Amino acid sequence: MPAQPSRKAPAPTRPDPSGAAPGALRADARKNRERILTAAREAYAADGLDVPMTAIARRAGVGPATLYRHFPSRVELIGAVFAEQFTQCVAAFEEAFEDPDPWRGLCTFLDKVCTAQAADRGFGAAFLGQFPGVVDIESERDGAEAGLARLVERAKDAGQLRQDFDPSDIILLLLANVGLAGQSPHVSPAASRRLVAYLLQSFRAGQTDPLPPPAPLTLRQIPYLDGQGPR
Repeated sequence: MPAQPSRKAPAPTRPDPSGAAPGALRADARKNRERILTAAREAYAADGLDVPMTAIARRAGVGPATLYRHFPSRVELIGAVFAEQFTQCVAAFEEAFEDPDPWRGLCTFLDKVCTAQAADRGFGAAFLGQFPGVVDIESERDGAEAGLARLVERAKDAGQLRQDFDPSDIILLLLANVGLAGQSPHVSPAASRRLVAYLLQSFRAGQTDPLPPPAPLTLRQIPYLDGQGPR
């Protein structure tokens, strides 16, 4: 969960050796770039970040040379695909902090994050800093964990969140939710919303049964969606 969106600008397109008029070339280049981004977004959502560049080129209906002209590396393509989502995540943090009701801010934030995590396998990995080079992993994790701690403290100070709640309990929620990313798109959003709703009820102040001590979890414990585990 990045505290600041991290992205790399795509490499500029090179001149077309066909000699097409500059205006037509620019329109063609823009169209090809959008086709590549759409194909990559769909492929990553369905299959995660390990989809080969050649498969994305085929899906976009362009040649590998065209793909690499726009995105010379997989890291640059992934960064471009998820740039908008990273911005949305930053906005979700900011909206949560600005909400005058700390409990509502926390709940809305968790619902947005878990919905995105369950709906898109690729974004779940990129969002959590699991693809080196897309984001500055350490700084993004540190910023995200500081943001989560701040959301928790706001809700506790308002008397809305149980006092024995620990920020690592949010990692438990994300760990439980990450398994839904491999489900059908008709199943995962509804399942994620229900899971989050269940757990938020137990998080709310007024629960009196004591909990076991919190587990020593950080964002590094969120597993890779390819099953390789955290790095």
